[in-house]
This record gives sequence, C-alpha cells and structure tokens, in this order.
Amino acid sequence: MPASRRHHKALAVFVNCLGVIAAVPALSPATPRAAETPARPAPAAAAVPVALPGAGATPIPTGVPAVPPAVPTTGPAPVRPSMPPVSVAVGAAGTPAPGYRIEVRNAGTAPVDTMVRQELPSGSRATTVTGGGRTTRPAGSNAGEVTWRLRLPAKSTTTLHTALSVPGPGRSVTAPTCVYGTDGTRPYDCATATWVGAATAPAAQVTAAPAWRRPPVLLAAFTALLVVTAGVLWWALWRRRRRTAATAGTGLSGGGAMSAGAGAPGSGVPGQGSPAERGTVYPRTAVPAPASRRRRPPVWLVVGVAAAVLAGVVGAAAWSATQRVAAMDTTKQPTSGAWVGSSVTGALGQPLRETAFEFTVYRVSCGADVLPAAPGGGRPCLATVGVRNVTNEDQTWHGQLQRAYLPSGNWVAADEDATRVANLGRDVFSQPVAAGRRVLLPLVFTMRGDEPPKRLELRSGVFSAGVRVDVP
Repeated sequence: MPASRRHHKALAVFVNCLGVIAAVPALSPATPRAAETPARPAPAAAAVPVALPGAGATPIPTGVPAVPPAVPTTGPAPVRPSMPPVSVAVGAAGTPAPGYRIEVRNAGTAPVDTMVRQELPSGSRATTVTGGGRTTRPAGSNAGEVTWRLRLPAKSTTTLHTALSVPGPGRSVTAPTCVYGTDGTRPYDCATATWVGAATAPAAQVTAAPAWRRPPVLLAAFTALLVVTAGVLWWALWRRRRRTAATAGTGLSGGGAMSAGAGAPGSGVPGQGSPAERGTVYPRTAVPAPASRRRRPPVWLVVGVAAAVLAGVVGAAAWSATQRVAAMDTTKQPTSGAWVGSSVTGALGQPLRETAFEFTVYRVSCGADVLPAAPGGGRPCLATVGVRNVTNEDQTWHGQLQRAYLPSGNWVAADEDATRVANLGRDVFSQPVAAGRRVLLPLVFTMRGDEPPKRLELRSGVFSAGVRVDVP
C-alpha cells in the first residue's frame, strides 16, 4: 500500500477515536455505567445546555452563567431621608425683645430621649429659658447655646420658650434649633426662625436724599448749565459781529462821498476847479477799502467752554465708575467664565441657595468633647448641615468641595472618613440627593491648630459658585 494511503487511514482512525472519546460523556443515563455513577452537584456557575449531534440535551459546563445577573440600571440609589420620629418647629415671638417658641414633637409610639440645642447669635445672651434648659458656651466658639435634655413621651408635643438680649437695638436675630440624639451629634430634625424688631419694620420707608444731593440730578443740572452758557456766549458773539459789520459799512459809504466831493467847483482840484480846465481829465486817486478780517472768538471764551466740557466729561466718567464700584461685591465668586451662578453669603440658620442645592448650616462646634480626636491628629469640628435639592434631577456632591476656612485664609476639606463615622457608617457623598428632597446630616472637618473656622464654603459641583456661611 502506498505511504500516502497509509497516512490517510491512520489519520481517519485517529479522528474516529477522538469522536468516540468526545461522545462518551454524552451517553444517556440509562446505560448501566452511567446509572452507577452518582450525579455530581452543579457548580456555582450554572451550565448552558449545548446540543451535540446525536446526543440529547445534556448540559456541558462552559463556564458561562445560565442566567445573567441583574445589572444595576444607574449608579447608587439616591439618599432618601427617613422620617424621624422627632421633629421640631421654631417660631419668632412678637415681643419687643427677641423671643422664640420651640415645639418638639414625638410622633413615635415609644418615648425618646433627646437633646435640644438652640444657637445664640454672636454677642447675645439668653434672659429667659423654660423647660429646664441651661445656657452654655461650647469650647472654641464665640457664641453660646441653650441646651435641653428631654424625654419625650409617645405621641406628645413639648413647648419651650426663650428670650434673648442683643447689643444693637432693632437688628434681626436668627436662632436655629436642632433636636439630636442623646449623644448630641446625630440630628433628628432642625428648624430656624428670624426675629425682626419693630425698629427694622419701616426700613423700607427710608426717605430719599434731597434732589440736590442725587448724582443724576447734579449731572443733569451741570449739563443744562453748560448748554445755557454756550447759548449766551454764542448770542453775545453774534451781536458783536453784527455791530462790527454795521460800523464797517458806515465808514465805507462816508469815504466815497468825500471822494466824490473832491472835484466840485472851487475845490482847487485840477481839471474841476474852473470852467477853463474842465476838459482836462486826471485819474482819481483810489480810496482803499477797509480790510475786513474774519472775527475769531476770544481766547477766554474758547478756554472757558473747553474747560466746562472737559469738567462735564470727567464728572460723568467719575460718577459712572463710582456707581459700578459701589455695586461690586468683593466677597462673591466670579459669576462668568467657568463659574456657574453667583455666590451667596449668609449666617448660621439662613437658607442659602446656589445652582443645585439649598444649604442651611444650623450649628458648628469644635473640640474633643464633640467628637473624638482623629487618629492622625487634629481637632474635629462638627457642622450640622441641611441640604435640599432644588432641581428636578438627582444631584451628587463631593466631600472635597466642602471647605472650612481659618482666619489665616487656609482651608481644609471635609473629612470623609470622620463624616462616615458621624453618619453611622453611611457614606453621604457616594449617593445622590433625590430631586426635591432634603437631607440633614453632620459634616466633620479636621482642623490643624486651635483656631476655629471662620467661614464654611459649600457647593454642589466643581463649577458652582457655591455659598459661604460666616461662623461666629
């Protein structure tokens, strides 16, 4: 047999053997050997049924899951605040001195131990406190606070009253109030109210400045004076020019008469003095006409009008520049270019709105009595912040964009690890805030040194101008 045929037959036998070996696992379980072999449990990754020619539907492990796992549609679910069992409402009293009415309600079916804190504005002090509250001044803070430790019965409402004294009469006073757990760091609810004094009510009826002190009126009067002055000067110059022209015409006509009368009889002029000499004609001497030169305005008039016009232009430019400079706010971030929106500055307890969020800072406290010191050193500062999404979409925010500024101008970003601990292990920056919802949470800033922060800067995005909150 030729060698080529032997090779072909050997290759055919080898291929048939491979086919038999591949078909052995696909035998039906009805065979005696297959019945004796116990069925092995399927691996964690289920097998996909693959049909082979001449075999049944016996599954062959392929490593591909039979049912694909559920894939999340979008990112993490938005943060949806749970309804706390305790809520607080604050209202300003209509009294001559700043006063507030605080209502703490427990809507749950079990008693709750709480701590109520009311922030006092800088320079004020509490004169009346009900409900067993006491006035304290946290370490590292220039403002005091009123605290209550209450045990709220189920389905009950507790009413508290406070009265304050402020150094300046007639100023508005904002005093935010929050209800915390027994540790005083995890807020259940917060509310704020602003007391407006009677002296500040007619502030909108402030009398305007006199007319002679208003810059637009002064500018209009100055312009009118320039116009009138220019008109009077032009009229005087025109009258003078007419008078000069009339005088020049009178002199010219008189000179011609004198020339004509020079040849009269008996005048002694040759050729006209006697009848015998009338036939002799002599050329008449030409009388030079008076030279008329163009009249120019006097130097003092030109200089005066130029000085008046220059003063008007300089005054208008200075007034316009003064108004623009007065309208500028050096505390705001740029509102053009890469920044979106305009920056807003306020105090504790004031809702401040930027592009996507409305921030309200209710309380800022620093020290080891608030939170334990950070492992790497530093002094923790706890800020109770309310964040409301004012857009129609879920919005995310980042801890590195939330900053606390020191008096020296240095700043630190929010400590995300410490903030997660203060929020009972929940990462508040990893989940978006649902559209139209409000979340209340503590933010932790780890400060270096003993100086407390003087300002917080909060923003929703990298290009947002954000809000600034002054810390007393």
